[in-house]
Amino acid sequence: MADILQSYSALGASSSRSDVTSVLQSIIDASLSSFDSTSRTELIECLIRDLKTASGSSGTKTLSSKDTTQALLAIKTLGKHPAGSQCLAAPTNLSTLLSFASSFKDDPEASSEALRCIANALLLVEAARSTFLEKEVDGGSIVLSMLEKTSLPDHIFILSRILFLSTASGPSFIQTIVEEKHHGRTIVEILSVKLDMLTTGILSGTKMAREAMTDLLKLTFNILLHYPRLVESTPQTPEAEDPNEQKVMGDFWNPKLDGLLPPVLRTFASLPPTFPSPISPPLTHVIHALITIPINADLRPIWFGTKTATSPGQSRINSPKHTSPPQSTGPSSSSSRCDSPTHSPQGSPSSPKPSTLDRALSVIAAGRRSLSRSPSRKPTPNVLQRACDLLDVAFSHHFPGTIDVDAEEVRDKFRAEIPDNSMDDILSPLVVLISRFCIADEASRVRVRQWLVPDDLDRSAPLEGRADILGRCLRLLGSVYHPRLKDAVGELLFAMCDSDASNLAALVGYGNVAGFLFHKGILNAPPPPASTSTFTPPTVASGASINPITGTIAEPKANLPELSDDEKEREMEKLFVLFDRLEKTGAIPPSQNPMRKAVQEAKFGG
Repeated sequence: MADILQSYSALGASSSRSDVTSVLQSIIDASLSSFDSTSRTELIECLIRDLKTASGSSGTKTLSSKDTTQALLAIKTLGKHPAGSQCLAAPTNLSTLLSFASSFKDDPEASSEALRCIANALLLVEAARSTFLEKEVDGGSIVLSMLEKTSLPDHIFILSRILFLSTASGPSFIQTIVEEKHHGRTIVEILSVKLDMLTTGILSGTKMAREAMTDLLKLTFNILLHYPRLVESTPQTPEAEDPNEQKVMGDFWNPKLDGLLPPVLRTFASLPPTFPSPISPPLTHVIHALITIPINADLRPIWFGTKTATSPGQSRINSPKHTSPPQSTGPSSSSSRCDSPTHSPQGSPSSPKPSTLDRALSVIAAGRRSLSRSPSRKPTPNVLQRACDLLDVAFSHHFPGTIDVDAEEVRDKFRAEIPDNSMDDILSPLVVLISRFCIADEASRVRVRQWLVPDDLDRSAPLEGRADILGRCLRLLGSVYHPRLKDAVGELLFAMCDSDASNLAALVGYGNVAGFLFHKGILNAPPPPASTSTFTPPTVASGASINPITGTIAEPKANLPELSDDEKEREMEKLFVLFDRLEKTGAIPPSQNPMRKAVQEAKFGG
């Protein structure tokens, strides 16, 4: 809009502050289409030039020090358009904006606006990310130094976003920031301090602490994900050692990142569930970070709480050496936190159990207390228990009672609570985290199994119809609308049963897992499980047998009267329909359909 550019150009040292304020506000309020590319670029250059003069001691000053925040906000507004962001992405302008962020440090709001101008340019102009890291600008080093020094959540937020976008420019920057020290601290130490600081800020309700934590965790995740692939690192899985296998997250690990596990665990333990949805950012980003960290021999003591997780700069205190968590703190403990949901009979379809949230909140309260006890000795939480509690809370919230997991009302409610995300994206990572514990640790498998399918489980009614965590998991195995969550739940159930199909079928009934096992390449009903050190076939107190198909108590055979020919024909038709449905849904292959076999044998005299 040429008249705004003319109005600004007409301002001078003699202009009143109200005139300057009015013109700057008109720039901020103008729509994106109000300026052509030339006018937009020229206005940005004028504003940057006048801000340089305002921060100096000579020259004709159109802007005063009192106008800096509003002028930088005007630049940010102009930079939201691609033409404006291209102008800001020039090396000289990026360097100038960085200098503004430093020179206006006594005005945190102005400093933040300068940084936001940079962040917008890096977001909208991909090439600007490389430019920002080049020696001419040296933005990565400068911003990392600013992050190390600041304690303001708003600054941590925008600095983390700039660094996160910078890590997308190429692998060399990630390798550099991990291996170099910044004012005597490594990036691992800097991130650890900020994570603990923001956790305290979130618990005390500090403004912008939650947003800052989200972007700091995005940066943390990128480092955890990419650095082990960039340098010589230790393989963590058999697939990682096979050159023919595709490498995935968690296949490699580098011990230089070990120090990130304790603060991420403390954050995971301390962040409260959000409302209305129990799991949302930044909690989702903590879970993503944890999934990238292996449960290897060196880190097991911290994962399982047998080594004290310390703050950066503090020496670690060693507890007695154990390779698995104490028996009293896991899901199989006598505590009701994990056991009670599956012990009780089916609940009302319309009323999810109120104790689930209470259990999770009690864990959170314990996490808060541990965070405030002492800055030098912060016990690592029982991450498995915490993960199980969160999953119970989340499933109870999203799939209340015995509702069909694919019901339209379930999907509508989720979209209203967490727009622009899917249930697969939000819930699957937490299920994967619990699965990783089951795969890595025998004691964890036992505890998760006792949590989901305890020894005294009520098997008098269909397991898939239960209004608890087990019923919801089994119903998800038949889901159509949540494919990744469906697969993740199946892998969790499989992992908790020692990755043995016979164990899984014996525990919950082959009918409930037939489709999942079929897609894993297990086409026939597995044989009865063999006795192992961690798995004992399920029984019921009454001594009644368990139906291997349904997982429920087998009904005793009744002395039924002989059926008439018409009744036999009707029953045969029902069987045809049932097995045809199982075949169409993939639960059984055509070759294993007994009704199809019977027809073929009758037809060909087999």
